[in-house]
Amino acid sequence: MSLSPEVLFSIKLSLKVSLLATLLIFLTGLPLAYLLAYREFKLKNFLDALITLPLVFPPVVTGYILLLIFGKKGLLGELLFKLFGFTVVFNWKGALLASFVAAFPIFVKGARASLEAVDRRLIEVSYTLGKGRIETFFRITFPLAKQGITASLILSFARALGEFGATLMVAGNIPMRTNTIPLEIYSAISEGDFGKANLLTALTALFSVAVIYAVNRLSGGRKV
Repeated sequence: MSLSPEVLFSIKLSLKVSLLATLLIFLTGLPLAYLLAYREFKLKNFLDALITLPLVFPPVVTGYILLLIFGKKGLLGELLFKLFGFTVVFNWKGALLASFVAAFPIFVKGARASLEAVDRRLIEVSYTLGKGRIETFFRITFPLAKQGITASLILSFARALGEFGATLMVAGNIPMRTNTIPLEIYSAISEGDFGKANLLTALTALFSVAVIYAVNRLSGGRKV
């Protein structure tokens, strides 16, 4: 079966959104995971619970909350539109936002566990040798936790790629604009085009197997 323009677009958009979401997750999630792993502060448990919410909320509920916040009449959405003249809803930026929020907890939870598994005595030795927190992190903590962090990042990428419910709420299912792979599968089934649905499902399954294999290899070889 030849790949239709809609299928090609959905693949390209899904990869674009997932890669950007994963990059943002890594840049923002790693400092937060470090904070939760090594610092004690007020409202720490509340922050941890807030981060975890997308894992326990139905995706549609997560999407609806994002719509309330970032919609044109939402608290942040209205501000963004007034200041910069753009909106993140019902375009590819909405898909990026939904993927980021859905996958963010997976990375933070996994990265935090990996950081907490590092032997604290090695960190203390680094401090006693006059190394600062930043240098200690990049020379001791991060290298020892790298495999677990990388596995968490791969899982986050896979979660971002497979996001459906929140994306449907925030970005909509607009052909050649917001139709990621899950949305294109949904559209194909709705239209009775099971050939297209089967093709995209097979591609998704192959990718999922590759992700599981990569995570298992990293987890199996992890030494902390």
